Amino acid sequence: MRRSIVVVASILLGSTALFGIGPKERPPRNLAILIFPGVQIIDYTGPWEVFGHAFADDAPVFRIYTVAEKIEPITTAMGMSVNPAFTLATAPKPDVLVVPGGNVEPQLDNGAVIAWLRSSARGAEVVLSVCNGAFFLAKAGLLDGLEATTFAGLIDELKAAAPKTRVVSDKRFVDNGKIVTAAGLSSGIDGALHVIEKLCGKGTAQVAALSLEYDWRPDSGYARASLADRHLRPAFAAMHGFSRSVLRHEGTRDRWETSWKVQTDAGAVFVLDRLDRAFGSATNWVRGRRGDSRGVATSAWSLRDSDGGRWVETTRVESVKEEKGYRVTVAVARAPTG
Repeated sequence: MRRSIVVVASILLGSTALFGIGPKERPPRNLAILIFPGVQIIDYTGPWEVFGHAFADDAPVFRIYTVAEKIEPITTAMGMSVNPAFTLATAPKPDVLVVPGGNVEPQLDNGAVIAWLRSSARGAEVVLSVCNGAFFLAKAGLLDGLEATTFAGLIDELKAAAPKTRVVSDKRFVDNGKIVTAAGLSSGIDGALHVIEKLCGKGTAQVAALSLEYDWRPDSGYARASLADRHLRPAFAAMHGFSRSVLRHEGTRDRWETSWKVQTDAGAVFVLDRLDRAFGSATNWVRGRRGDSRGVATSAWSLRDSDGGRWVETTRVESVKEEKGYRVTVAVARAPTG
């Protein structure tokens, strides 16, 4: 009679342990994060935070740990000091491998790091690179024949480093099955949520995003590298020669405008000349009209991009009467078709 009461109580309480048919606990997946001198902070801490919010049956989905070449403190980008948990030789085999970016270039010639990445990726379920961590995967031959992305300013460099890879600029992350590459910096958060969805289901990823108070929009289409300001890089480079503050910096995929307040003893024409020389030395830019009237100097340029799209750029330099200086505005917009 007592056993019958216990069985009935267990059923009423939702327990199936007495029958041996309850959910089988799976040990956490090993999740290794490679770190190295100059690693970008958000590239590895962003995914770590995300993966740490993934739970199944109230238990963590991942056992997260850092791996470095040596067990000694590592100084990240911006000066954070980090103590790695394992070396390349002692690290447990990862089920998920996260490869962040940062000061990657010195590590690309480190044979031990590349060999460990190649070996670890072979047995992993998922490999996620963030930012220019994609260059590690390219060096290890893990991107050959795949699609990939990276930090917005390094798209062209990745194309050169990975000629067998289709490098894209219009995606926040790219999923090839095992290999997932995220774009720059905060894109690693979206990449990590996507990996959780792949391994544990969309609901688990949504719960993780909500607990992070993160507005997860996997279908938003936002990709930093696709914004129109990429065509204004000549102007941004030219402005480094002046004492300046940014007044406005905004736009979309089809247009962009940036304005600065510039302090200089030189005239408006001098400032405009600096900007025009920058566009003139850049590839595929064609000079348009130029004018100088009543303290306002203007010029225009046009561009045919690699996809065949046509863009029109305008520059305006005008004196600010109240101050010793100028307001400089550069704008670019996609030209109408037809």
